Amino acid sequence: MKKITFVCVILIFLALIQPATAQPETKKQLVPTVTIPAPEGAKGFGMPATGNTNPNPPRRRWVGPSVTESREIVTMTFDELSMSDPFIFPDINTKTYYLTSSGGSIYKSKDLKTWTGPYGAIDVTGTWMEGLMFVAAAEIHQVNDKYYYAATWTDRKELVDVIPRRYNVYRNQTQILVSDKPEGPYKHINSDPNYDYLYHNWDVIDGTIWYEDGIPYFVFVHEWTQLVDGTMEYVKLSPDLSERISEPVCLFRASEAPWALEMVGNGEMTFGMKLPGWVTDGPQLFRTKTGKLGMLWATWGAHRYLQGVAYSESGTIDGPWIQDEKPLKDDNSGHGMMFTTFEGKRLLVIHHAEADGPRKPQFYEIDDSGDKLILGPRYNP
Repeated sequence: MKKITFVCVILIFLALIQPATAQPETKKQLVPTVTIPAPEGAKGFGMPATGNTNPNPPRRRWVGPSVTESREIVTMTFDELSMSDPFIFPDINTKTYYLTSSGGSIYKSKDLKTWTGPYGAIDVTGTWMEGLMFVAAAEIHQVNDKYYYAATWTDRKELVDVIPRRYNVYRNQTQILVSDKPEGPYKHINSDPNYDYLYHNWDVIDGTIWYEDGIPYFVFVHEWTQLVDGTMEYVKLSPDLSERISEPVCLFRASEAPWALEMVGNGEMTFGMKLPGWVTDGPQLFRTKTGKLGMLWATWGAHRYLQGVAYSESGTIDGPWIQDEKPLKDDNSGHGMMFTTFEGKRLLVIHHAEADGPRKPQFYEIDDSGDKLILGPRYNP
């Protein structure tokens, strides 16, 4: 009897340690959540302009940044341009300024006064970005003999996350493309045409490139729409910038800045929705002439959109990052970046809007000779 009992125990034990039959993995089906609409009569980002009496105003044909798009190249003055998130790359080799922005096309100038464009910039044939006409916050960077184009693509056909009674997150990722020339065409770097630099279900925008001690960093915004309190984060990149090689590190949250106000409490509605939270936008890292490490970034405050600055106490990307006491510029202007003209003048380019009017790029002189930036007068080239 004892022998039979012992055998039974052994059989039960063996059954318990046997691996279970593998079950096919099922992908969770996301169901769109209810979003809370803005109150009647409210205005805000992405909503109709105040006082628009024409229900069907004339609109010019949208031209995407793809080199395959047909387009009319025109010449205009800087003051005639309208765009969000302007970024200027001065190419020392050709003595040409390359201007891009949200929209992603490129404009060219020799003197900052007269610009020609919009030129096609990208070729993303065969990737998940193919056919997506709009890109946000495009940038151009030179690393050695290569040029890199960082911009954010949104695929409204792929729902990747749902925050109940708040927001439906569609695939939104900043990608880095590469070219041998500053005007492009810029192409996908990674061997996987479906590659995301960050987690697939993260809402990631406004990525930029920064080098420190020879290491390439990808500094990006993890969107407030998903987190409520938006963050500024980084990952390390491979030497050819084709993939990330580290986990994300959070540098700071939007609410740490005293001038970043909560959106709903500040009367700001977003895309017609009542979305509470604090916004992070548009990072650009820089060093002042004294070696102080800082970061331009944008958010919403008492006078709507604003340009802020944070500084690293350690002098490295890991911070800690301390927000300046006051915004650099807070009159519905923001998402700025600095560059140096071919004559050596340091300038800030930023977009500004009057009330609900169009966003227009503007130049300002900027003094970076000390430990902190000092905004100078409006600059007219």
